[in-house]
Amino acid sequence: SNLKIPKQKKMSKVNKALILVGGFGTRLRPLTLSCPKPLVDFANKPIVAHQIEALVKVGVTEIVLAISYKPDAMLEYIKKVEEQFKIKVTCSQEIEPMGTAGPLKLAEQHLTKDNDSGMFFVFNSDVICEFPLTKMIEFHKNHKKEGTILLTQVEDPSKYGVVVYEDDGKIKRFVEKPKEFISNKINAGLYLFNTDIIKRIEPRPTSIEREIFPKMAEDQNLYSMVMDGFWMDIGQPKDFLIGTRLYLESLKKANSNLLSTSENILGNVIIDPSAKVHKDAVIGPNVSIGPNCVIEEGVRLKNCCVMTGSTVKAHSWVSDTIIGWQSVVGKWVRIEGVTVLAEDVVIKDELYINGASILPHKAVSNSVPDKGTILM
Repeated sequence: SNLKIPKQKKMSKVNKALILVGGFGTRLRPLTLSCPKPLVDFANKPIVAHQIEALVKVGVTEIVLAISYKPDAMLEYIKKVEEQFKIKVTCSQEIEPMGTAGPLKLAEQHLTKDNDSGMFFVFNSDVICEFPLTKMIEFHKNHKKEGTILLTQVEDPSKYGVVVYEDDGKIKRFVEKPKEFISNKINAGLYLFNTDIIKRIEPRPTSIEREIFPKMAEDQNLYSMVMDGFWMDIGQPKDFLIGTRLYLESLKKANSNLLSTSENILGNVIIDPSAKVHKDAVIGPNVSIGPNCVIEEGVRLKNCCVMTGSTVKAHSWVSDTIIGWQSVVGKWVRIEGVTVLAEDVVIKDELYINGASILPHKAVSNSVPDKGTILM
């Protein structure tokens, strides 16, 4: 028979995403003075790599990075990612800061062209979590409305804008920094939208949270899904360190083989295979050690991140600290109190550093006991 049987149209995958990379990463200085924020290593991978991997896993093939400046490092990294994941990564560069909604309008062509599903993800660039994107797609397809926001639960809602919603997830309203308890669920900065949302946005600086979401909620077009597991905005050093701890804990829960184990390791630790760690150094908990690092004998590291190519010399004690790339900590040094060493910093032997920010290419030869000191 010549009867043509119509092909079943298969559920098309969400194939587009936009990551709001934005500005100069001032909150993560001094690290961002030598590296664009999305490329700062978090648990031995650029922050943005965690997000890109999660998106690729659910079938995203084109990612737009909304940026306000285009450093060469970023362009080099994009090439690498495109090859590694066989996806397309485009930069959408704003001339003036466009807020959190403007960039969607600016990237309209990219987001709507060849978009069979009619949906796209939007991520804030500093968010780290377990990225429950498959669940999110299912939830979004079920309620059939314009947008889904992921929510996370916080202990102190008064510092945030909270979300009030009905049992089915439909958002009723947003309350900024509530004085009395209304809700302990906040916007986690991860969204799934239908492309229709772009019609709501004008090509000017616009806040998606303050200008677009309340209108969508009024139209009963915005839903929320509470996510399980940890969540952290790692845009500043203190939270970067907390985020590292939470991320490593979630690896532990998932029995990940990324975690290192040996007799001198306490708790959750991730060590790049190319790093050289002396067997008499005690590492952990909550430590990441990057490629080509050297950790000498008698060193004690806890709650800290040591980035590519850095050395911690014998018998130094480092806690609650981020050590930037290619830095050297001398012998018998003590560093604590959320200290951040930028790239290529040298700390001389036998010093005490407490809660300091040390700018790139600086040699430090005196102790810094007072928290909050910035060494230029």
